[in-house]
Amino acid sequence: MGMKSVQLRLEPLSVEIAAPCGASLAAILADRGVEFPCGGAGICGGCAVRMLAGSLPVTDADRTAFTVAQLGQGWRLACQARADASLVLECGQWRMNVLTDTSILSGAGEPGSKPWRGLGIAIDLGTTTIAAQMLDMASGDVLAVETGLNPQAAYGSDVMSRIRAVLEGADLTTPVRDALGEIILRVAGNRIGEITRVILVGNTVMHHLFSALSVEPLAQTPFASPHLGAQSFKAQDLGWTLPEDCIVRFAPCLGGFVGSDILAGILATGMTRGEDLMALVDLGTNGEIAIGNRNGVVCASTAAGPAFEAGTIRMGMRAATGAIAHVAFRDGCRHIDVIGGVEPRGICGSGLVDAVAVGLRRGEVLASGRISGSTKILPVAERVVLYQSDIRELQLAKGAIAAGFRLLIKRLGADRDEIRSIYLAGAFGNYVRVESAVRIGLVEAPQAFIHAAGNTALHGAKMLLLSSQEPVLPPVEHVILAADQDFESEFTCCMAFPEEAGASQSRFAREENITRAGISKLSCA
Repeated sequence: MGMKSVQLRLEPLSVEIAAPCGASLAAILADRGVEFPCGGAGICGGCAVRMLAGSLPVTDADRTAFTVAQLGQGWRLACQARADASLVLECGQWRMNVLTDTSILSGAGEPGSKPWRGLGIAIDLGTTTIAAQMLDMASGDVLAVETGLNPQAAYGSDVMSRIRAVLEGADLTTPVRDALGEIILRVAGNRIGEITRVILVGNTVMHHLFSALSVEPLAQTPFASPHLGAQSFKAQDLGWTLPEDCIVRFAPCLGGFVGSDILAGILATGMTRGEDLMALVDLGTNGEIAIGNRNGVVCASTAAGPAFEAGTIRMGMRAATGAIAHVAFRDGCRHIDVIGGVEPRGICGSGLVDAVAVGLRRGEVLASGRISGSTKILPVAERVVLYQSDIRELQLAKGAIAAGFRLLIKRLGADRDEIRSIYLAGAFGNYVRVESAVRIGLVEAPQAFIHAAGNTALHGAKMLLLSSQEPVLPPVEHVILAADQDFESEFTCCMAFPEEAGASQSRFAREENITRAGISKLSCA
């Protein structure tokens, strides 16, 4: 008989491993690049892993390395553990930074005052990540922050994969409710009894899956669900340990695949407070765009696909330790920025955009998207390259966003030059270099008008949390881009990269210091 095996999944990179039952975790993880600074002696804590599912006994070394609270959260030393059963582990060295919101709210939420007392929790439920903040409802001060990964990722990285899984019988509601319940316990700590209100925002699929609503209408055109409104719950019905009178509410969606995360973003950017046209672009797997002012807003979603999160890139990975986050070319060499300052394992979305922008500038990538030369490979680092199919995936994604943007401007009867502020929301929008986004034609505007807006969904969720009433918005029109007769031609036109980058190209050509996450490395590949 063969040796019994167990299944391991390592997050946040979703690495699947079949390992012999009883095998040392140190041996298994070392083969995947995890480092053991003290040589496995159990004294440095550098090989920390956290159990997300399964069981690992607590060792004496664990008790020395971790606090009681950390042990309760599942943290263990990999060098002291064995895989006696199937496990899902978060690898500490592969941690992914989840974008939260550091802005301070002044005054009441919009609109209304702050009649609430006690503590409240605002949650941004993303397709990939979850971010939660606990606030003092009287002052608006943020008291605690917790983040995590969406456990639904096991069913696919994009919303359509999640929808298919549900229609095939999978339960995606219970795992995400359980995960959020655990995050609430962590963020509230010993003040759990003071929580009076919880507000959630997310895209339409997250809204429906959390609320146990049918996603079947979202699986087919015209993607019009009858259940876009706000959903309210009792904490006990969700299995959450919160006071009985605590209000739990998922904010309403705007239409189709434009969810309450965009509603929150509209509030956060102040789009509807002035006369100037503003735009909000959330560059995720389901690219969402809103353009408007105090007179009205048009919004749409476009199937950008997972390219911006490097989900369809052959050497792509999430923005976690080991991912190339930025690429520049100076002094005759490529310079790469790797998250965590380790050897590169792959490339994330912001690195992908940078790498292609560099390739365009150097003539290695043509406007058609074709990689010049006969190799059909674009070098990024010694062990990381982009293939022709990767360039194509980026073209499809950026073409969908750019085409959607053009059509919404046309819908408003406006000119592109009338939009003076474009906010890029979400993790990708926060970390992508604006000059690179302009160079590849992802955003068609002067760089001075484009701003990284951070986590506008979480910021807007906090505004909703503190508000005494529903937000009052001007007319909001949801546009189904697939039904627009001009979408296909615009999409085809936007697939190509700009022939001339103009001023943005000259700025990109300047030498610059890379200062974002991790350290700079040099590659003359």
